[in-house]
Amino acid sequence: MPPRPAELRLAAIAHSLRGCELFAGLSPSDLEAIAAFAVIKPLAKGALLFREGEPSEGFYLVQRGAVSVHRVSPGGKEQVIHVFRTGESFAEATLATGDGYPADARAVEAAAVLLIPRAPMLALLARRPDLALRMLAAMSQHLRVLVGLLDDLTLKDVETRLLNWLVKRAPASGPAECHVELRSTKRTLAGELGTTSETLSRTFARLRAAGLIRVERTAVVVSDLPALRARFARLLGE
Repeated sequence: MPPRPAELRLAAIAHSLRGCELFAGLSPSDLEAIAAFAVIKPLAKGALLFREGEPSEGFYLVQRGAVSVHRVSPGGKEQVIHVFRTGESFAEATLATGDGYPADARAVEAAAVLLIPRAPMLALLARRPDLALRMLAAMSQHLRVLVGLLDDLTLKDVETRLLNWLVKRAPASGPAECHVELRSTKRTLAGELGTTSETLSRTFARLRAAGLIRVERTAVVVSDLPALRARFARLLGE
């Protein structure tokens, strides 16, 4: 007898859970238990998943696509905290506190996420303290992301922040020319760097005119990585 739709759905959810670091290594029975109460939420590009302050329904895992978690200043400026992609989880901290979500979340491309509801997940954690330790590790990783973001935003200008972004993602060794993948829109990248799309475009143009990069549809091609690193070091030292 072929599998029923409900069985296929549970198998697909369990597969997504297995691909997340938070749940990697769990037994099939544990994965099936979580899959039984997980909820699939499809998101169109630009759709809002939750707003800052809204009561927490639980935390999320990205099945496909990308979700930007960001905050909006009183003046309307958007600061991207992190873009979460397939296999990554976010908003786990709201399980422990019961507070509302601390930021907004929006799909930056067509996506599907799994909602892991709060009540049944807390009941499972009460029975499985080893899983609670995994949750703490995941939240610790998110904290490191936030600390890194704060460090990056202390860099004095947009060019220095963009060079820092490129240097971090370029290979440590190899040829002078390399590709740095643009995994989100320029608008999202501008938010990550704490600037506007217009300022980011001007900064790209300045680096292009210097012969350091060229911008393609899905990547930044660094033409001379040693020269780009030297420019970054010089700006840091000024």
